[in-house]
Amino acid sequence: MRVNASQILSTLVLSLLSSACTVATAQGVDSRPVDFQPGPAAAYVKPDVPLGTGPFPAVMLSDSGLISHTLYQPANLQALKSEKLPVVVWGNGACVNTGNRFRQFLTEISSHGFLVVALGPIGPAEVESATSGRLAAGNPAEGSPAALLAKAGRLGPIPATGMLPGAFTTANQFADAIDWAYAENIRDGSALKGKIDTDNIAVMGQSCGGVQAIDAARDPRVKTLGVWNSGLFPDAKRMWPVAAARVRKEDIPLLKVSAIYVTGAPTDVAYKNADDDYERFVGVPVVRAWREKTGHSGTYRETLGGDFSPVAVAWLRWQLKGQTAASKMFAGSDCGLCQKPDWHLRKKNID
Repeated sequence: MRVNASQILSTLVLSLLSSACTVATAQGVDSRPVDFQPGPAAAYVKPDVPLGTGPFPAVMLSDSGLISHTLYQPANLQALKSEKLPVVVWGNGACVNTGNRFRQFLTEISSHGFLVVALGPIGPAEVESATSGRLAAGNPAEGSPAALLAKAGRLGPIPATGMLPGAFTTANQFADAIDWAYAENIRDGSALKGKIDTDNIAVMGQSCGGVQAIDAARDPRVKTLGVWNSGLFPDAKRMWPVAAARVRKEDIPLLKVSAIYVTGAPTDVAYKNADDDYERFVGVPVVRAWREKTGHSGTYRETLGGDFSPVAVAWLRWQLKGQTAASKMFAGSDCGLCQKPDWHLRKKNID
C-alpha cells in the first residue's frame, strides 16, 4: 500500500526522532542477554563472478530501468531453456538502502532459478561484510523516514552501530520491484523478456525489512511471505517511523499468503514478535523455525548465506516452483528441519 510522503511530513518529523530513540529501549537491546555473533563473512568477489550451489550460478547487477534496486539473476539466462524465474523481492535489515548488503544469501537463492530484486542500489564492497550501520545505510530512498528527516534538516549523523535515525527504505519499494518485473517481462529488448514468472512472487526481508515484507504481502500479486529475524511490533505506531510500513498485528489474520518465519535463538530481539505473528495466521500454510546459537544477524553474510540459505531455497522452490521434493524440508514428522538437532520447528496447515 503506497504512502504519499508529502502528506505525512509535518506530523512525523518529530516522532521519527523520538521513536528511533525508544526502539533500543523497547526492544531491550541494552538489557537483553548477549546475542550470538555471526560466523566469518565470505570473501569478496566481483559482482559479475557467478556464485551459488544451484544449477544456475548467479550474478549481481544494476538495471537502468530500476536504479533504486539491485538484481540477482542467473549469469547464463540461456541455460534456463524454457524454465521461468519466479520473483523474490527482498528488504534489508535495518532498512538500509544498499542492495548488496545481503549479497551472499541472495545470490545463493538466485542460483536455484529465481530473479531476486533487493531494495537499494549496489553500495561499496565493504557493505557486504561490515557491521557499520553508517557504511551500510546508503542514501535514503524517496519518501522514506530518513529522506523526510533530511528534507526537514533533522537527519543528523548516521551512527556507526545501533539504530539508524529512521528507515532508509520503504515498503513502497516492494511494489516498485514487482511493477518493474511485470513490465520487464514484456519489454522488447529486455534480456528477461518472457523469462519472468510473474504468477509466482515472494516478498521477504530481514529485521526491519521483514516488517516491510509483511506490509508488502498484502499486494494481491504476492504468493508467499518470508520473514527473517523479524516480526511486527506490538505498538502499531512504530511501524512507520521505524520501518516505513503501514501494517498492524490485526492485519496478519487477513493475509492470504503462505509464510515462513525464521529467527535465531531466544536471545534474538525478534524472537518473541515472530512467535506472536505466527500464532495470528489463520487458514494458510505457516512455518516458524529458529536455529540455536544464532543471533539476530543470522548467517546471511557467511559464504553463500550460511545455514539459513538452504531453508530459504527449499521454501521458495516449494511455494513458487511447486517442487514436491523441496517440501520435505518442512512437511512430515521426519522433515529435513525436524532431523536437524540445532533447528526447532513449528508449523500450521503444512502436513
